[in-house]
Amino acid sequence: MDFYVRQFRDMKAIPDGATIGPYLAEFASACGEVLARAHARSGDANAISEYLGKSDKAVVGLSAFARRYADQNERDHAQLVAAIAKGSVRSAPGW
Repeated sequence: MDFYVRQFRDMKAIPDGATIGPYLAEFASACGEVLARAHARSGDANAISEYLGKSDKAVVGLSAFARRYADQNERDHAQLVAAIAKGSVRSAPGW
């Protein structure tokens, strides 16, 4: 397993295990999102590549997400088309 550990050097907030334990998944998700946004804003392809490493896990994960997202978009669109045909959602040509 891989873990992301954030060292709070500024000492403004240091959660202890008992406090953060019930919220660990959310905390880890927030840390990952902040890190991803920081790397994305940097635009430094080398830094992003180094962070991801040589494993294909990121590519596999992003590809799987993209496929699921595309499938969900197709289901959503089909549901919208059906709702328009049924008259429960209004639509105008060109929209």
